[in-house]
Amino acid sequence: MDSIPNCPICSSQHTYSDGTLYICPECAHEWDPNEAPASGLEVKDSNGNLLVDGDSIILIKDLKLKGSSTVLKKGAKAKGIRLVEGDHEIDCKIDGMKVMLKACFVKKA
Repeated sequence: MDSIPNCPICSSQHTYSDGTLYICPECAHEWDPNEAPASGLEVKDSNGNLLVDGDSIILIKDLKLKGSSTVLKKGAKAKGIRLVEGDHEIDCKIDGMKVMLKACFVKKA
């Protein structure tokens, strides 16, 4: 007999199988055991659009880089972003420089 895993949301051990899905009776969460688990990292741009790895973004204001006299201009575009944990959610290259940005200063292109 296969053991049914605990609920990934509330960790309840009272989950059960219903066809191809597992169901938690305590929090009503349903999930497919064959589906890859979500990373849990949800980052939204200044307009509320969900960002994912590989998206292109555009700066919505001029940003001065710390420790440098360089300014990233409004409208600068970055392709192929990478989302990371921490206070700066976006890792990308703009004008050949590797920078980390907060999502509130960008919009999805």
